[in-house]
Amino acid sequence: MSKQRIWQLALVILLAGFSSACGAARPYKYYLLDVNPPAPSASAQPAYPVNLIVGRVSAPELYRDSRIVYGSGDVQLGAYEYHRWAELPPEMLQQALIASLRATGQYRSVTAIGSSARGGYILRSQLYSLYGVDRPNLVARFSMEVDLFDAKSGETIWSDKYSHDEPVDGKTVANVVEAMDRDVRAGMNQFTAGLGQYFAAHPPETR
Repeated sequence: MSKQRIWQLALVILLAGFSSACGAARPYKYYLLDVNPPAPSASAQPAYPVNLIVGRVSAPELYRDSRIVYGSGDVQLGAYEYHRWAELPPEMLQQALIASLRATGQYRSVTAIGSSARGGYILRSQLYSLYGVDRPNLVARFSMEVDLFDAKSGETIWSDKYSHDEPVDGKTVANVVEAMDRDVRAGMNQFTAGLGQYFAAHPPETR
């Protein structure tokens, strides 16, 4: 190889490296909701002879993407390119609901749909909103509905909806996620308490 060709090749490599360094992609940041409550006492006896099956959370297409959603007012939504969920929101919310219900120790079992366990009661959920919105003040908005389907009767026998704007302490995406975490935790507590109250008022038969 001629000296001229070697110099040309070296120059191409140098320019390619410089271009790569200048155009380096922005790093992605990933977030999780930390909503797992403490595990129930091993000695706790279930209050209700119920095997709960927790279905997958239905959600708009926007939440079936790892990008974190943001809003400007009540009608405009967008998604951050470099701020993403480590797990998709419907999956995190299903896990959060399971963990919250298990932590009560009130039920014989609480499992995700599709597992080998069978149950006469199925919890179905719909996610409506999970995003930060900055008008007039920065808040984390979370809205979700849950209903209980009785497989034996083929009817929906209980339902509950949570909708709340949680104030954000700060202005970063991490601050918004922390507020979402508090909001989701409060929502799961409401669903869990409401379902327990339903079974307390309508004692289920052993199945």
